[in-house]
Amino acid sequence: MAAASIAVTAPLATACGGSGTGAEDGKTLRLWHYEDKDGALGKAWAAAIAEFKKTHPGVKVIFEQKTFEQIQQNASMILNSDSAPDVLEYNKGNATTGLLAKQGLLTDLTSVVEERGWDKKMSKSASVTARYDADGEMGGDKWYGVPNYGEFVLAYYNDDLFKKYDVTKPTDFASLETALAKFKKAGVTPLANAGNDYPASHWLYLLALAKASRTWVDDYQLYKGKVDFHGPEWTWAVKKYEEWLSKGYFDKKDVGLKGADMSEQFVSGKRPIMVSGNWWFGGFTTDIKDFTWSVAPYPGAKMTLGSGGNQWVIPTKAKNKKLAEDFIGITMSDKIQKLIGENGNVPLAVKSDQITNARSKQLIDAFDQYQKSNGLAFYPDWPVPGYYDALVAATQNLMNGASTDSVLDELAAPYEKYLSTRR
Repeated sequence: MAAASIAVTAPLATACGGSGTGAEDGKTLRLWHYEDKDGALGKAWAAAIAEFKKTHPGVKVIFEQKTFEQIQQNASMILNSDSAPDVLEYNKGNATTGLLAKQGLLTDLTSVVEERGWDKKMSKSASVTARYDADGEMGGDKWYGVPNYGEFVLAYYNDDLFKKYDVTKPTDFASLETALAKFKKAGVTPLANAGNDYPASHWLYLLALAKASRTWVDDYQLYKGKVDFHGPEWTWAVKKYEEWLSKGYFDKKDVGLKGADMSEQFVSGKRPIMVSGNWWFGGFTTDIKDFTWSVAPYPGAKMTLGSGGNQWVIPTKAKNKKLAEDFIGITMSDKIQKLIGENGNVPLAVKSDQITNARSKQLIDAFDQYQKSNGLAFYPDWPVPGYYDALVAATQNLMNGASTDSVLDELAAPYEKYLSTRR
Protein backbone atom coordinates (compact mmCIF):
# COMPACT_ATOMS: atom_id res chain seq x y z
CA MET A 1 0.00 0.00 0.00
CA ALA A 2 1.16 3.50 -0.66
CA ALA A 3 2.28 5.64 2.24
CA ALA A 4 -0.53 8.20 2.04
CA SER A 5 -3.19 5.55 2.20
CA ILE A 6 -2.09 4.29 5.60
CA ALA A 7 -1.47 7.54 7.45
CA VAL A 8 -4.35 6.89 9.83
CA THR A 9 -4.63 8.43 13.25
CA ALA A 10 -7.15 7.26 15.80
CA PRO A 11 -7.75 7.08 19.53
CA LEU A 12 -5.90 4.29 21.31
CA ALA A 13 -9.01 2.30 22.03
CA THR A 14 -12.75 2.70 22.16
CA ALA A 15 -15.40 0.06 22.71
CA CYS A 16 -18.85 -0.57 21.40
CA GLY A 17 -21.21 -3.21 22.71
CA GLY A 18 -19.70 -3.51 26.17
CA SER A 19 -16.33 -4.42 27.60
CA GLY A 20 -14.48 -7.45 28.84
CA THR A 21 -11.87 -9.95 27.83
CA GLY A 22 -14.01 -12.11 25.56
CA ALA A 23 -15.35 -15.61 26.05
CA GLU A 24 -14.86 -18.99 24.42
CA ASP A 25 -18.58 -19.75 24.05
CA GLY A 26 -19.28 -17.99 20.77
CA LYS A 27 -20.95 -15.06 22.54
CA THR A 28 -18.29 -12.36 22.07
CA LEU A 29 -16.62 -10.91 18.97
CA ARG A 30 -13.48 -8.88 19.56
CA LEU A 31 -12.59 -6.72 16.56
CA TRP A 32 -9.84 -4.25 15.72
CA HIS A 33 -9.40 -1.88 12.81
CA TYR A 34 -7.57 1.39 12.14
CA GLU A 35 -9.83 3.30 9.74
CA ASP A 36 -10.94 6.85 10.46
CA LYS A 37 -14.64 6.89 11.33
CA ASP A 38 -15.43 9.56 8.71
CA GLY A 39 -13.70 7.78 5.82
CA ALA A 40 -15.38 5.41 3.38
CA LEU A 41 -13.97 2.33 5.08
CA GLY A 42 -14.62 3.58 8.61
CA LYS A 43 -18.27 4.15 7.69
CA ALA A 44 -18.46 0.74 6.05
CA TRP A 45 -16.98 -1.12 9.02
CA ALA A 46 -19.33 0.71 11.42
CA ALA A 47 -22.27 -0.38 9.25
CA ALA A 48 -20.91 -3.94 9.18
CA ILE A 49 -20.72 -4.00 12.98
CA ALA A 50 -24.32 -2.78 13.19
CA GLU A 51 -25.40 -5.47 10.71
CA PHE A 52 -23.50 -8.11 12.67
CA LYS A 53 -25.28 -7.12 15.87
CA LYS A 54 -28.63 -7.35 14.11
CA THR A 55 -27.93 -10.81 12.71
CA HIS A 56 -26.23 -12.08 15.90
CA PRO A 57 -28.50 -10.69 18.65
CA GLY A 58 -26.96 -12.77 21.44
CA VAL A 59 -23.37 -11.76 20.69
CA LYS A 60 -21.45 -8.97 22.40
CA VAL A 61 -19.18 -6.96 20.08
CA ILE A 62 -16.05 -5.43 21.56
CA PHE A 63 -14.52 -3.06 19.03
CA GLU A 64 -11.15 -1.43 19.65
CA GLN A 65 -9.99 1.26 17.23
CA LYS A 66 -6.22 1.19 16.85
CA THR A 67 -3.82 3.27 14.83
CA PHE A 68 -2.09 1.66 11.89
CA GLU A 69 1.22 2.03 13.73
CA GLN A 70 -0.07 0.26 16.86
CA ILE A 71 -1.08 -2.80 14.89
CA GLN A 72 2.00 -2.73 12.68
CA GLN A 73 4.46 -2.49 15.56
CA ASN A 74 2.80 -4.82 18.07
CA ALA A 75 0.96 -7.42 16.01
CA SER A 76 3.41 -10.30 16.45
CA MET A 77 3.52 -9.90 20.21
CA ILE A 78 -0.22 -9.45 20.72
CA LEU A 79 -1.30 -12.15 18.28
CA ASN A 80 0.98 -14.61 20.05
CA SER A 81 -0.82 -13.98 23.34
CA ASP A 82 -4.21 -14.66 24.86
CA SER A 83 -5.12 -11.02 24.12
CA ALA A 84 -5.47 -11.63 20.40
CA PRO A 85 -8.72 -10.29 18.93
CA ASP A 86 -11.01 -12.55 16.89
CA VAL A 87 -10.61 -10.49 13.71
CA LEU A 88 -8.55 -7.47 12.78
CA GLU A 89 -7.67 -5.32 9.80
CA TYR A 90 -4.04 -5.85 8.86
CA ASN A 91 -1.64 -4.61 6.23
CA LYS A 92 -0.90 -6.80 3.21
CA GLY A 93 2.55 -7.82 2.02
CA ASN A 94 5.42 -10.19 2.71
CA ALA A 95 6.71 -8.22 5.69
CA THR A 96 3.29 -8.05 7.37
CA THR A 97 0.58 -10.63 6.65
CA GLY A 98 3.16 -12.93 5.06
CA LEU A 99 5.47 -12.77 8.05
CA LEU A 100 2.70 -13.49 10.56
CA ALA A 101 1.46 -16.38 8.41
CA LYS A 102 4.96 -17.86 8.27
CA GLN A 103 5.20 -17.51 12.07
CA GLY A 104 1.95 -19.48 12.48
CA LEU A 105 0.06 -16.54 13.99
CA LEU A 106 -2.71 -16.33 11.38
CA THR A 107 -5.47 -18.80 10.53
CA ASP A 108 -5.38 -20.45 7.12
CA LEU A 109 -8.68 -19.25 5.61
CA THR A 110 -8.48 -21.14 2.31
CA SER A 111 -11.37 -23.54 2.92
CA VAL A 112 -13.56 -20.77 4.36
CA VAL A 113 -12.87 -18.45 1.41
CA GLU A 114 -13.78 -21.18 -1.06
CA GLU A 115 -16.86 -22.39 0.84
CA ARG A 116 -18.26 -18.88 1.15
CA GLY A 117 -17.36 -17.92 -2.42
CA TRP A 118 -15.27 -14.90 -1.49
CA ASP A 119 -12.60 -15.92 -4.01
CA LYS A 120 -15.21 -15.59 -6.78
CA LYS A 121 -15.91 -11.98 -5.80
CA MET A 122 -12.49 -10.61 -6.74
CA SER A 123 -9.96 -11.01 -9.50
CA LYS A 124 -6.87 -13.18 -9.15
CA SER A 125 -4.64 -10.09 -9.27
CA ALA A 126 -6.59 -8.45 -6.44
CA SER A 127 -6.20 -11.57 -4.28
CA VAL A 128 -2.43 -12.00 -4.73
CA THR A 129 -1.70 -10.11 -1.51
CA ALA A 130 -4.20 -12.25 0.43
CA ARG A 131 -2.47 -15.52 -0.58
CA TYR A 132 0.93 -16.67 0.72
CA ASP A 133 3.26 -19.64 0.43
CA ALA A 134 5.16 -21.47 3.15
CA ASP A 135 7.89 -18.81 3.09
CA GLY A 136 5.35 -16.03 3.70
CA GLU A 137 5.66 -14.66 0.17
CA MET A 138 2.58 -13.31 -1.58
CA GLY A 139 0.95 -15.08 -4.50
CA GLY A 140 0.92 -18.49 -2.77
CA ASP A 141 -1.94 -20.97 -2.63
CA LYS A 142 -3.19 -20.40 0.92
CA TRP A 143 -5.46 -17.51 1.92
CA TYR A 144 -4.51 -15.75 5.16
CA GLY A 145 -6.56 -12.58 4.63
CA VAL A 146 -9.69 -11.29 2.91
CA PRO A 147 -9.51 -7.84 1.25
CA ASN A 148 -12.73 -5.87 0.77
CA TYR A 149 -11.54 -3.01 -1.37
CA GLY A 150 -8.98 -2.15 -4.02
CA GLU A 151 -6.37 0.54 -4.36
CA PHE A 152 -4.56 1.75 -7.44
CA VAL A 153 -2.87 4.65 -9.17
CA LEU A 154 -4.91 6.54 -11.76
CA ALA A 155 -5.11 9.91 -13.48
CA TYR A 156 -6.86 12.96 -12.00
CA TYR A 157 -7.72 15.70 -14.50
CA ASN A 158 -8.62 19.36 -13.98
CA ASP A 159 -11.36 19.48 -16.61
CA ASP A 160 -11.52 23.28 -16.57
CA LEU A 161 -7.83 23.63 -17.45
CA PHE A 162 -8.14 21.07 -20.24
CA LYS A 163 -11.02 23.13 -21.62
CA LYS A 164 -9.29 26.50 -21.09
CA TYR A 165 -6.17 25.46 -23.02
CA ASP A 166 -8.06 23.35 -25.58
CA VAL A 167 -6.22 20.17 -24.60
CA THR A 168 -7.75 16.78 -25.35
CA LYS A 169 -7.72 14.25 -22.53
CA PRO A 170 -5.20 11.51 -23.33
CA THR A 171 -6.14 7.92 -24.03
CA ASP A 172 -2.67 6.43 -24.61
CA PHE A 173 0.98 7.32 -24.13
CA ALA A 174 1.28 9.26 -27.40
CA SER A 175 -1.73 11.44 -26.65
CA LEU A 176 -0.47 11.90 -23.08
CA GLU A 177 2.78 13.38 -24.36
CA THR A 178 0.81 15.53 -26.81
CA ALA A 179 -1.24 16.91 -23.92
CA LEU A 180 1.86 17.54 -21.80
CA ALA A 181 3.54 19.43 -24.63
CA LYS A 182 0.47 21.57 -25.28
CA PHE A 183 0.13 22.59 -21.63
CA LYS A 184 3.84 23.41 -21.41
CA LYS A 185 3.68 25.51 -24.56
CA ALA A 186 0.90 27.50 -22.88
CA GLY A 187 3.18 28.13 -19.90
CA VAL A 188 1.61 25.54 -17.59
CA THR A 189 3.65 22.85 -15.83
CA PRO A 190 1.34 19.90 -16.49
CA LEU A 191 2.25 17.23 -13.93
CA ALA A 192 1.94 17.38 -10.14
CA ASN A 193 4.86 15.66 -8.45
CA ALA A 194 6.81 15.28 -5.18
CA GLY A 195 10.37 14.00 -4.99
CA ASN A 196 10.77 13.60 -1.23
CA ASP A 197 8.02 11.00 -0.94
CA TYR A 198 6.49 8.13 -2.90
CA PRO A 199 4.94 10.07 -5.88
CA ALA A 200 8.16 10.54 -7.87
CA SER A 201 9.19 6.89 -7.55
CA HIS A 202 5.63 5.87 -8.44
CA TRP A 203 6.11 7.83 -11.66
CA LEU A 204 9.36 6.00 -12.37
CA TYR A 205 7.66 2.61 -11.93
CA LEU A 206 4.73 3.72 -14.09
CA LEU A 207 7.13 4.61 -16.87
CA ALA A 208 8.83 1.22 -16.53
CA LEU A 209 5.42 -0.45 -16.82
CA ALA A 210 4.96 1.20 -20.22
CA LYS A 211 7.65 -1.16 -21.53
CA ALA A 212 6.99 -4.09 -19.19
CA SER A 213 5.18 -7.39 -19.59
CA ARG A 214 3.29 -9.24 -16.88
CA THR A 215 6.20 -11.66 -16.74
CA TRP A 216 8.56 -8.79 -15.93
CA VAL A 217 6.27 -7.64 -13.13
CA ASP A 218 6.10 -11.15 -11.65
CA ASP A 219 9.87 -11.50 -11.92
CA TYR A 220 10.34 -8.19 -10.10
CA GLN A 221 7.62 -8.55 -7.49
CA LEU A 222 7.40 -12.31 -6.94
CA TYR A 223 11.02 -13.32 -7.70
CA LYS A 224 9.95 -15.63 -10.51
CA GLY A 225 12.92 -14.68 -12.68
CA LYS A 226 15.95 -12.40 -12.87
CA VAL A 227 15.41 -8.66 -13.29
CA ASP A 228 17.94 -6.67 -15.30
CA PHE A 229 17.96 -3.13 -13.96
CA HIS A 230 19.92 -2.04 -17.02
CA GLY A 231 17.37 -3.72 -19.26
CA PRO A 232 14.84 -1.89 -21.46
CA GLU A 233 12.15 -1.35 -18.80
CA TRP A 234 14.05 0.55 -16.11
CA THR A 235 16.45 2.16 -18.59
CA TRP A 236 13.62 3.59 -20.69
CA ALA A 237 11.84 4.79 -17.54
CA VAL A 238 14.87 6.71 -16.28
CA LYS A 239 15.59 8.24 -19.69
CA LYS A 240 11.95 9.25 -20.21
CA TYR A 241 11.88 10.78 -16.73
CA GLU A 242 15.01 12.76 -17.62
CA GLU A 243 13.39 13.88 -20.88
CA TRP A 244 10.23 15.05 -19.12
CA LEU A 245 12.31 16.97 -16.59
CA SER A 246 14.24 18.69 -19.38
CA LYS A 247 11.03 19.60 -21.19
CA GLY A 248 9.46 20.99 -18.01
CA TYR A 249 6.61 18.49 -17.77
CA PHE A 250 7.83 17.91 -14.20
CA ASP A 251 9.22 20.84 -12.20
CA LYS A 252 12.73 20.12 -10.90
CA LYS A 253 11.88 22.22 -7.84
CA ASP A 254 9.45 19.48 -6.78
CA VAL A 255 12.42 17.38 -5.65
CA GLY A 256 11.97 18.33 -1.98
CA LEU A 257 8.18 18.10 -1.82
CA LYS A 258 5.96 15.59 0.02
CA GLY A 259 2.81 13.86 -1.19
CA ALA A 260 0.56 16.43 0.46
CA ASP A 261 2.38 19.18 -1.47
CA MET A 262 1.71 17.31 -4.71
CA SER A 263 -2.00 17.04 -3.96
CA GLU A 264 -2.10 20.76 -3.15
CA GLN A 265 -0.67 21.51 -6.58
CA PHE A 266 -3.72 19.81 -8.06
CA VAL A 267 -6.31 21.04 -5.54
CA SER A 268 -5.15 24.65 -5.99
CA GLY A 269 -5.57 24.40 -9.76
CA LYS A 270 -1.87 24.94 -10.54
CA ARG A 271 -1.23 21.59 -12.19
CA PRO A 272 -3.83 20.11 -14.57
CA ILE A 273 -2.78 16.45 -14.18
CA MET A 274 -2.05 14.41 -11.09
CA VAL A 275 -1.31 10.70 -11.37
CA SER A 276 -1.54 9.05 -7.97
CA GLY A 277 -3.63 6.75 -5.82
CA ASN A 278 -7.34 6.52 -5.26
CA TRP A 279 -6.63 7.33 -1.59
CA TRP A 280 -6.80 11.03 -2.57
CA PHE A 281 -10.24 10.65 -4.12
CA GLY A 282 -12.38 11.08 -1.01
CA GLY A 283 -10.55 14.21 0.12
CA PHE A 284 -10.78 15.77 -3.33
CA THR A 285 -14.56 15.40 -3.34
CA THR A 286 -14.75 17.83 -0.42
CA ASP A 287 -11.59 19.94 -0.93
CA ILE A 288 -12.01 20.88 -4.60
CA LYS A 289 -14.65 23.57 -4.92
CA ASP A 290 -13.37 25.87 -7.67
CA PHE A 291 -13.14 23.59 -10.71
CA THR A 292 -14.57 20.47 -12.29
CA TRP A 293 -12.41 17.37 -12.14
CA SER A 294 -12.56 13.77 -13.27
CA VAL A 295 -10.65 10.52 -13.03
CA ALA A 296 -9.62 7.92 -15.59
CA PRO A 297 -7.17 5.03 -15.96
CA TYR A 298 -3.57 6.19 -16.34
CA PRO A 299 -3.18 6.42 -20.14
CA GLY A 300 0.51 5.58 -20.38
CA ALA A 301 0.51 1.83 -19.71
CA LYS A 302 -1.76 -1.22 -19.66
CA MET A 303 -0.71 -1.89 -16.07
CA THR A 304 -0.64 0.40 -13.05
CA LEU A 305 0.45 0.41 -9.44
CA GLY A 306 -2.20 -1.23 -7.30
CA SER A 307 -3.52 -4.30 -5.53
CA GLY A 308 -6.26 -5.51 -3.31
CA GLY A 309 -6.49 -3.40 -0.17
CA ASN A 310 -5.61 -4.22 3.40
CA GLN A 311 -7.48 -7.20 4.73
CA TRP A 312 -9.30 -8.92 7.51
CA VAL A 313 -7.25 -11.64 9.19
CA ILE A 314 -8.18 -14.10 11.93
CA PRO A 315 -5.43 -14.82 14.49
CA THR A 316 -4.59 -18.44 15.20
CA LYS A 317 -5.37 -17.76 18.88
CA ALA A 318 -8.77 -16.13 18.18
CA LYS A 319 -11.39 -17.52 20.52
CA ASN A 320 -14.41 -17.14 18.23
CA LYS A 321 -13.33 -17.84 14.67
CA LYS A 322 -16.79 -18.68 13.37
CA LEU A 323 -18.08 -15.26 14.47
CA ALA A 324 -15.05 -13.65 12.83
CA GLU A 325 -15.88 -15.45 9.58
CA ASP A 326 -19.47 -14.22 9.81
CA PHE A 327 -18.29 -10.64 10.24
CA ILE A 328 -15.97 -10.87 7.24
CA GLY A 329 -18.90 -12.25 5.25
CA ILE A 330 -20.93 -9.15 6.10
CA THR A 331 -18.13 -6.88 4.87
CA MET A 332 -18.26 -8.80 1.57
CA SER A 333 -22.04 -8.38 1.24
CA ASP A 334 -23.60 -6.16 -1.43
CA LYS A 335 -24.90 -3.77 1.22
CA ILE A 336 -21.49 -3.01 2.72
CA GLN A 337 -19.68 -3.13 -0.59
CA LYS A 338 -22.10 -0.57 -2.05
CA LEU A 339 -21.48 1.67 0.96
CA ILE A 340 -17.74 1.53 0.28
CA GLY A 341 -18.37 2.58 -3.32
CA GLU A 342 -20.85 5.36 -2.60
CA ASN A 343 -18.40 6.95 -0.15
CA GLY A 344 -15.52 7.15 -2.61
CA ASN A 345 -13.53 3.94 -2.27
CA VAL A 346 -13.22 0.89 -4.54
CA PRO A 347 -15.31 -2.15 -3.51
CA LEU A 348 -14.09 -5.52 -4.74
CA ALA A 349 -17.40 -7.34 -4.75
CA VAL A 350 -19.85 -5.00 -6.54
CA LYS A 351 -19.73 -3.36 -9.95
CA SER A 352 -20.08 0.31 -10.76
CA ASP A 353 -23.63 -0.08 -12.14
CA GLN A 354 -24.74 -0.69 -8.56
CA ILE A 355 -23.32 2.68 -7.45
CA THR A 356 -25.27 5.94 -7.83
CA ASN A 357 -22.38 8.39 -7.22
CA ALA A 358 -21.31 9.36 -10.76
CA ARG A 359 -17.68 10.18 -9.99
CA SER A 360 -17.34 7.06 -7.84
CA LYS A 361 -18.53 5.06 -10.83
CA GLN A 362 -15.60 6.49 -12.84
CA LEU A 363 -13.23 5.36 -10.12
CA ILE A 364 -14.64 1.84 -9.89
CA ASP A 365 -14.78 1.44 -13.67
CA ALA A 366 -11.10 2.35 -13.89
CA PHE A 367 -10.17 -0.22 -11.24
CA ASP A 368 -12.31 -2.89 -12.88
CA GLN A 369 -10.50 -2.30 -16.15
CA TYR A 370 -7.22 -3.24 -14.49
CA GLN A 371 -8.78 -6.20 -12.67
CA LYS A 372 -10.10 -7.67 -15.91
CA SER A 373 -6.75 -7.35 -17.67
CA ASN A 374 -4.57 -8.55 -14.77
CA GLY A 375 -3.18 -5.03 -14.74
CA LEU A 376 -2.43 -4.47 -11.05
CA ALA A 377 1.35 -4.37 -10.77
CA PHE A 378 1.67 -3.78 -6.99
CA TYR A 379 4.08 -1.07 -5.71
CA PRO A 380 7.78 -0.62 -6.53
CA ASP A 381 9.02 -0.81 -2.93
CA TRP A 382 7.31 -4.11 -2.09
CA PRO A 383 9.93 -6.68 -3.13
CA VAL A 384 12.66 -5.62 -0.68
CA PRO A 385 12.47 -4.61 3.01
CA GLY A 386 13.50 -0.97 3.33
CA TYR A 387 13.41 -0.45 -0.44
CA TYR A 388 11.08 2.53 -0.12
CA ASP A 389 13.88 4.80 1.10
CA ALA A 390 16.21 3.60 -1.65
CA LEU A 391 13.62 4.38 -4.32
CA VAL A 392 12.99 7.87 -2.95
CA ALA A 393 16.72 8.60 -2.82
CA ALA A 394 17.35 7.29 -6.35
CA THR A 395 14.49 9.34 -7.79
CA GLN A 396 15.65 12.48 -6.00
CA ASN A 397 19.13 11.96 -7.39
CA LEU A 398 17.60 11.60 -10.84
CA MET A 399 15.74 14.88 -10.39
CA ASN A 400 19.00 16.50 -9.27
CA GLY A 401 20.80 15.46 -12.44
CA ALA A 402 22.38 12.08 -11.67
CA SER A 403 23.34 9.98 -14.71
CA THR A 404 21.12 7.20 -16.04
CA ASP A 405 23.61 4.46 -15.15
CA SER A 406 24.15 5.71 -11.61
CA VAL A 407 20.40 5.81 -10.96
CA LEU A 408 19.98 2.29 -12.35
CA ASP A 409 22.86 1.06 -10.19
CA GLU A 410 21.24 2.70 -7.17
CA LEU A 411 17.96 0.94 -7.91
CA ALA A 412 19.65 -2.41 -8.44
CA ALA A 413 21.98 -2.58 -5.44
CA PRO A 414 19.53 -3.17 -2.53
CA TYR A 415 17.27 -5.39 -4.65
CA GLU A 416 20.09 -7.68 -5.76
CA LYS A 417 21.63 -7.76 -2.29
CA TYR A 418 18.33 -8.88 -0.79
CA LEU A 419 17.83 -11.59 -3.38
CA SER A 420 21.31 -12.94 -2.71
CA THR A 421 20.44 -13.54 0.96
CA ARG A 422 16.77 -14.40 0.58
CA ARG A 423 17.00 -18.18 0.79
